[in-house]
Amino acid sequence: MDLQLRDVHVLVTGASGGIGLATTRLFLKQGAIVTAHYRSSPATLEPLLVDYGSSRLRLLQADLAREEDAIRMFDTKTEGFGPVQILIVNHGYYPSADAPVAHMSLAQWNSTLAANLTSSFLVTREYLKRLEQAPHEARERAAVVLIGSTAGKYGEGGHADYAACKSAMMYGLTMSLKNEIVKIAPRGRVNCIAPGWVVTPMAAEALQNPDIVYQAMATTPLKKFATPEDVANQVAILASSAVSGHVTGQVIMVEGGMEGRLLNKREDIGI
Repeated sequence: MDLQLRDVHVLVTGASGGIGLATTRLFLKQGAIVTAHYRSSPATLEPLLVDYGSSRLRLLQADLAREEDAIRMFDTKTEGFGPVQILIVNHGYYPSADAPVAHMSLAQWNSTLAANLTSSFLVTREYLKRLEQAPHEARERAAVVLIGSTAGKYGEGGHADYAACKSAMMYGLTMSLKNEIVKIAPRGRVNCIAPGWVVTPMAAEALQNPDIVYQAMATTPLKKFATPEDVANQVAILASSAVSGHVTGQVIMVEGGMEGRLLNKREDIGI
């Protein structure tokens, strides 16, 4: 299917791994011009730069929890790229160690919110500011897709900081932005994709644990994990005004039909 994304300028945050890398690759295949953000290393993106060239892909480093970095990312000028038309807010940080609220430090709470929620605010704010100044034809393709999580819908014991960030993105931020973007771009849209477990390098170690696999699969009808491409496909479809031009304010769950969390095993309740 032609999503009519050729020569549309897309910014993908957190583009160097997993979902972000698959999303970047898919937009390039669709003919888009892509700005790929990374925080630490561009190594995984460099092969795409070889394949598509600097006229189709540029790599920008930024720590998006820093206001000055978010501003710099949008202020960086590259010949032929023009204003960002589609924004994919994919970056984020998941603290690996369990930390129940009763024992979570304020430093961890603040750090997680800064890395996930405040950074998403900064990126969307700078995008909307630039959109206000963009030509009419650029604003016609305006769209934001945020990446949430099943943690934002069901919560996640030991990770309330991360779950709170994703819930805020999926509901408070998405639902507010979809009402605000149309004041700038009358056809602008804001949606959110919320994946469950995705087979990425970051999740590889956890998915070697049969207990984690069982807990994830117990309430999932499809009995499988998503691939990064499963998520990227939905991102591209929502980003396309050609096929999703009347879709806004939606949270699309990409989690195999998950019905919730498995909290107790049989032995936990003595039956």
